[in-house]
Amino acid sequence: MRIAIGADHGGFPLNERVIEELRAAGHEIEDFGTHDGNVPDDYPDYALAVGQAIQNGKVDIGIIICGSGVGANVAANKLRGVRAALCGDTYSAHQSREHDDCNVLCLGARVVGVELALEIVRAFVRARFTGEERHRRRLAKVNEIEMMDDE
Repeated sequence: MRIAIGADHGGFPLNERVIEELRAAGHEIEDFGTHDGNVPDDYPDYALAVGQAIQNGKVDIGIIICGSGVGANVAANKLRGVRAALCGDTYSAHQSREHDDCNVLCLGARVVGVELALEIVRAFVRARFTGEERHRRRLAKVNEIEMMDDE
């Protein structure tokens, strides 16, 4: 699977650990950084880079990591076609993909420990949208809301 990943200074070094885990599992990684947790930077820049990779079809899914995960989640969801989920547990991670067809996982490196974060990533990556009628119907309604910006 092709996966975009980005993290601000608050998401470092969890970002590096997630990349290592995903590469070891055979995934193709588009790494948007950061590679230095000592340099202050801004989570919207990473949310934009990962979100645009989703929009352009360069990757299948994305992962964004910041201190709490909240800022990255808010920023990513501003991009048309991006459905980002802030997850702190494995159930939400797989449900966000299976039922809501989320394509970006947001994590809070200061909130979730490394081992739990890796389990969340695994759950998100393994899951697939079920395509059940009720989920397609709800997703269509979400897409309608997104299109309201154009009106």
